[in-house]
Amino acid sequence: MTDTTSNPQLDTARASELGAVARFLKATEIDTRMLGMIGALLIIWIGLHILSGGLFLTPRNLWNLSVQTSAVAIMASGMVLVIVMRNIDLSVGSAEGVIGMVMGFAQVHFLVRFVGLELGNPWIWVLALLIGLALGVLIGAFQGFVIAYLEVPAFIVTLGGLLVWRGAAWWVTSGQTVAPLDATFQLMGGGPAGSIGATWSWVVGVVACLAVVFALFNGRMQRKRFRFPLRPIWAETLMGAVTCAIILGAVWVANSYPWPVGIVNRYAAANNITVPEGGLFIAHGIAIPVLMAIAVGLVMTFITNRTRFGRYVFAIGGNPEAANLAGINTRWITMKVFMIMGVLATIAAAISSARLNSATNALGTLDELLVIAAAVIGGTSLAGGSGTVIGAMLGALLMQSLQSGMVLLGVDSPLQNIVVGAVLVIAVFLDTVYRKRV
Repeated sequence: MTDTTSNPQLDTARASELGAVARFLKATEIDTRMLGMIGALLIIWIGLHILSGGLFLTPRNLWNLSVQTSAVAIMASGMVLVIVMRNIDLSVGSAEGVIGMVMGFAQVHFLVRFVGLELGNPWIWVLALLIGLALGVLIGAFQGFVIAYLEVPAFIVTLGGLLVWRGAAWWVTSGQTVAPLDATFQLMGGGPAGSIGATWSWVVGVVACLAVVFALFNGRMQRKRFRFPLRPIWAETLMGAVTCAIILGAVWVANSYPWPVGIVNRYAAANNITVPEGGLFIAHGIAIPVLMAIAVGLVMTFITNRTRFGRYVFAIGGNPEAANLAGINTRWITMKVFMIMGVLATIAAAISSARLNSATNALGTLDELLVIAAAVIGGTSLAGGSGTVIGAMLGALLMQSLQSGMVLLGVDSPLQNIVVGAVLVIAVFLDTVYRKRV
């Protein structure tokens, strides 16, 4: 017969442990969902590192992973606003493709043949990017107008956009690949030339740590000013120390990945540098697309948390009828959100095409799946009203980690899609369970 009596001392110890964890989370104000996602990411990394025979958690793979994540993370930061407003954008991958193709065509054909700029002109990449941004805004404005003012469901509009823009990408060059792209434009794709080197990477890391300290200090002063509850000093110190350790650790990893030997030898020959017997170590440092993704994340976080527009987006997602009755121009806000999505698709297209040094018809294929999955995995609720930019960007890192790990393990592409789809379904299920418990 089973003994069902409980041990009072054991129960007391467990209650004490749970109470300590609850007090710690309350003092540090850590989002439990975010903490859980970080834990899941670490488990995936460790698991893939073991299964790949120690290949995953290497400076080379982590550096490449950061570059591969950049484009999806940038679009996921905008998808947060779209989903928060109870909409969806299935066209981001196709929009990325057509914008990338137009920017490539502008560099290789339009600006050279019709405008008269010579190859290597410093204005070529600027004008190409401006053309892409204009097209991204137009695509977003058109889809946003149809959704907001003509009241066609976002699912239908963007599903049509998925087909229309993918076809338009083929039509621009009749299916031909456009290459090579402008040398300066290529810097947005990363690589040895598209990185800032060891010294500047440490400078960026130190500045970022100082910004973290300032943000914590300023936040504490603002709480005192408005008489809000203050976090304990130890909690502030711990948060600052952990954040700075992560930043400096990321810089160290980026600086641990050296240039390939061939590129180093050519660089040394061109600059009259003697290569030592053991070889010359030149660090990549932080890649430019990663810095672009971080900048976009900071701007989008500011927009969502610190502006009236951001508050309106979350108000509309929480209760559209109440927001409309409160005087919020819900249609114009919706249109602006899709315009922002178009701008972010342009930045992602620039990074993706620059990495390939070409614009192809396959650019952005299935990126809509990764972007939506990243936002949902990052805690953005499909029911609307809640979501964070940093969560979506972490979700993008998690999704790309799975793909990168499966490539290292030699998993076939169809099975990779199965895993990504399964992860998306599980994420939505967990979100549903969480919302029921809250």
